[in-house]
Amino acid sequence: MNWERLGPIFNANGQAKWMQSHAYLPTAYEIDADRIRVFLAFRDEHQVGRLGWIDVSSSDPTHVIGFSERPALDVGRPGAFDDNGVTPLAVVRDGLRLRMYYAGWQLTPRARYLLFTGLAFSDDGGNSFVRYQETPVLDRSPDEFLVRTGAHVLRDAEEGLWKIWYAAGSAVIEAAGKQVPSYHMAYMESSDGLSWVGQSTAVLTPVGPDEYGFGRPHVRKVGGVYEMWHSVRSHSKGYRIGYATSTDGMNWQRRDNEGGLQHSTSGWDSEMTCFASLVENKHGTFMFYNGNGFGETGVGVARLSK
Repeated sequence: MNWERLGPIFNANGQAKWMQSHAYLPTAYEIDADRIRVFLAFRDEHQVGRLGWIDVSSSDPTHVIGFSERPALDVGRPGAFDDNGVTPLAVVRDGLRLRMYYAGWQLTPRARYLLFTGLAFSDDGGNSFVRYQETPVLDRSPDEFLVRTGAHVLRDAEEGLWKIWYAAGSAVIEAAGKQVPSYHMAYMESSDGLSWVGQSTAVLTPVGPDEYGFGRPHVRKVGGVYEMWHSVRSHSKGYRIGYATSTDGMNWQRRDNEGGLQHSTSGWDSEMTCFASLVENKHGTFMFYNGNGFGETGVGVARLSK
């Protein structure tokens, strides 16, 4: 599985007060035969992220057709779990509406930040979203009380279940001189995608001591086999996109060198590749992803080579 890099396609360069820098956590969805909408978080001058989007051509995703002029989802009110930023994670169609699972950022003086998963709905094709509730749908638990986010949600029609793979953790370590959470990847199921209860299952754990986390994955199910493009975080390599397969969604075989995307030798993604989001259409299979600086150099795209 070889990926042909097509290059960076968009970055926030002061287009608006809420869109001063970055374009991170690409979450792609094909709106119609001509447009792929890539939901992103853009930062303001205070480094607070708000959820917006860009539209690109379905046949040539390096061609940007347009971008949101205002946030599709703004930060929560003071004291809410998402009062210091919102970041897209997964978009799932549910009848005529779209569900947006998103990460809510909240700062604390001791743990630096907390990250939990919220949910919002769109009834206008993804132009704007309204919160399902002001509290997370995936909130802290006794075993996962700092991070329960970085989620990919899959609606499995064959089994009649909603499935979620997400970053989960309670510990803090030092990386590059900063206190950051360490986290494994967990899995849960839900009958409605609104209530996620019960004990999670750890499905991927860092291989120590270098690795310490897994960022937002992309999961698809093809012919009864699950494929996952996960973001592996390590001290030596930062983030890089790995690849794994599974027959049940819980027991995964890591095959990073077979389908992942390593750093390039130079340029915008030479230090980091992360947060893959895939769209497959008649024109090919496209991977949208971030490069250096967690989206500081923008969002780019690669195409699966035949």
